[in-house]
Amino acid sequence: MHPFFTFSIVVLLLSCTPKETAWDKEKVGHAIEYAQDIGTFSFVVQVGGEIMISYGDIDKVSRVHSVRKAILSALVFQNLNKIDLNATLQELKIQDAPIPLTDLQRTAKVIHLLKSTSGINHPAGSQTAGMQAYRDSLLGDEPNVPGSKWAYNNWDYNALTTILEQQVGLDTYEIFKKGIAKPLGVKNYEVIYRADTSLSQHAKAGFRLSTRDMAKFGQLFLDRGNWEGKQLIPGKWIEGITTDFTLTGRPGNERYGHGYLWWIPTKDYAGGIPSGSYLATGAWGQRILVIPGWDMVIAHKTMTEVPAKQRTPVSAKEFEELVRFIAEAHNR
Repeated sequence: MHPFFTFSIVVLLLSCTPKETAWDKEKVGHAIEYAQDIGTFSFVVQVGGEIMISYGDIDKVSRVHSVRKAILSALVFQNLNKIDLNATLQELKIQDAPIPLTDLQRTAKVIHLLKSTSGINHPAGSQTAGMQAYRDSLLGDEPNVPGSKWAYNNWDYNALTTILEQQVGLDTYEIFKKGIAKPLGVKNYEVIYRADTSLSQHAKAGFRLSTRDMAKFGQLFLDRGNWEGKQLIPGKWIEGITTDFTLTGRPGNERYGHGYLWWIPTKDYAGGIPSGSYLATGAWGQRILVIPGWDMVIAHKTMTEVPAKQRTPVSAKEFEELVRFIAEAHNR
């Protein structure tokens, strides 16, 4: 039995609070064993802001990959006093090099970048061959009117990072420190820039966080942007994740829709979780799943800061199965 799991069960048996007795001990064990089998590095199940199950080293800081996009949206929504969502790229003096944007592309608005509907099929740093092929299939080669087509598009997110920093007047590290890290008590983190100026002048800003702090970030959204009585993110924009999303047309239960850089799962995801749930995903199995209907956050991590041959990716289907095990263990 994993030591983290053993400790959690001791707490369940000794304290017997209502939240803790809502869990089936044997089925929690099945979830832990499954996580071990698929190569999970660590995960946290949090209910009502309290950790009910933990597995692995939940304080180890490592890359969260594309979970960064949900963090980026939070930082934008925290700074709407400085960022006009209806401002166009032209009005914000956003261009690119070595290939410049067209006049049509520069009519895209900040809100289009947040909704992945800019329609801009443009070279971008940190865009894998698979992502590029998928984006090409959605956007095609002809010019697109902004707002008319959805596509998962690293150019949008990198340009959004440039706009965030330009309008706030700070780099992403300082913006994250002020808006998220300090109020949530996140002490160990890092912002990593990746740029390829042969493709674009807009850099990717990635994050290194612990699983515990990923769960805190998810809790901020679960609590509609409120943290210890202070409104850090306007609640209406968090509501918009699940009410103003775009259908993706992408196969896969966890990517049915996309709202403000979070994914909306299908109704039968993991055997059926409450509507209104949403998740952030990253390469190799990084996940933050927010389930308001169960007052629950699940944060999941694999370790990618090792040689590629030593990595154990957890697929979308495997994570979904882990969620099903967790759901079965929770006697709601």
